[in-house]
Amino acid sequence: MTSQIQSSGQAQQSRGQLSASFRDPSGFLFSRGGVLYRQVNRAYEQEYARLMESGFYEKLVKAGLLIPHHEVDQLPAESDAAGAAAHKVIQPERVQFISYPYEWSFSQLKDAALATLSIHRRALRVGMSLKDASAYNIQFVRGKPTLIDTLSFEMYREGEPWVAYRQFCQHFLAPLALMAWKDVRLNQLLRVYIDGVPLDLASGLLPWKTHFNFGLLTNIHMHASAQKRYSGAEMRSRGGTTFGRQAMVGLIDSLESTIRALNWNPGGTEWGNYYEMTNYSDAAFEHKKKLVGEWSARLKPALAWDLGANTGVFSRVVSETGAYVVSFDIDPTAVEQNYRQVKGEKTENLLPLSLDLTNPSPSIGWANQERDSLPSRGPADLVLALALIHHLAISNNVPLPQLATFFAEMGKWLVIEFVPKSDSQVQKLLVSREDIFPTYTREGFEAAFAKNFKICEAVNVQESERVLYLMERN
Repeated sequence: MTSQIQSSGQAQQSRGQLSASFRDPSGFLFSRGGVLYRQVNRAYEQEYARLMESGFYEKLVKAGLLIPHHEVDQLPAESDAAGAAAHKVIQPERVQFISYPYEWSFSQLKDAALATLSIHRRALRVGMSLKDASAYNIQFVRGKPTLIDTLSFEMYREGEPWVAYRQFCQHFLAPLALMAWKDVRLNQLLRVYIDGVPLDLASGLLPWKTHFNFGLLTNIHMHASAQKRYSGAEMRSRGGTTFGRQAMVGLIDSLESTIRALNWNPGGTEWGNYYEMTNYSDAAFEHKKKLVGEWSARLKPALAWDLGANTGVFSRVVSETGAYVVSFDIDPTAVEQNYRQVKGEKTENLLPLSLDLTNPSPSIGWANQERDSLPSRGPADLVLALALIHHLAISNNVPLPQLATFFAEMGKWLVIEFVPKSDSQVQKLLVSREDIFPTYTREGFEAAFAKNFKICEAVNVQESERVLYLMERN
């Protein structure tokens, strides 16, 4: 219910409370002196004690399923009459970059769903239950989907249904089913429906043959129909039936098997095989990697953003210098391949995400403050913009001065590649359109970026007409 939003640019309400952390009466996040804390209210005292004293907290942290924290001697965020409600203040580990489910690949959302079910199953063993099954409560920490809302648990009450069942289906099962059965890009519905994809909408969009899939029939189609016929109270009391522990485990089994059976095989998109069809020679490619590696090692960025990363080749070059790298690309195939490599290699400091730079993630939710825009989650120490500028300037008609301003907002250091009109990749872009870009020259590019950046180095990439720049923001 209260996502543990931890990005550096997160807006705050009065008394230091983070603006995204207001829905849960159990507690909330606040910032003091640049340090993130969570206030645990007395209303949650019993649940917090069970979480900590049962050994459940330690087991989840050891499994990488829950963000670690430690209790601190700090005054609560609210020290007046409301402050009397405070039970404890804890300091959670800070997540290096907050991402959202509409930025995840198919496998990232699937892994987050399975992690949520695993946590709920484990909670039952200690007499607890997940009261929240929001995708926003999961973040990728050290490469693994991790619950970051410490207060998401409640006491299990025998006979009561899972209170977060509908939320789980809307946040995880419905978008995954749509991505697997219709179009992988339908995860963007999560940008529109911040509380998850409505089940009646998902049911209507899914092919009729999904009615023959038992998991989708019961958890989406029949679930959606039941929502139309009955209110929540009526559904709980209908027939006087109870929902025992065995039925709860059966529900978890059903959801887990349904989700495991959902698959999407990446392929057939524009940039999924980009490096196989590039016009680089091997020498040019290696020279470019060498420059990126040397500059990254010299600058030692803590946080780097690779904008237009494709499958993350250059993201990995930067990550090898110790930086935490967020590896963005617009192509779902590229992002999926990137994440599968991260998962297979157990990489802990690289996060693949989906991003359309011409329409980046906005600030959304209540008062436009629950979910941060891309710029407000920065700035990064280092930004990579490799083989990207021509797509933005020519394919999308973004003027070079506006691009320079945008990149200056993103980070302090910029490694950017200028691709001239004579390059075969640019020629492909100009085949189907008029050349209305007289200032798209090396001189025009340098003049536009010099207003926002100091050009530190400019190196011609071997065996190509491209130029790689290292710039520092003015």
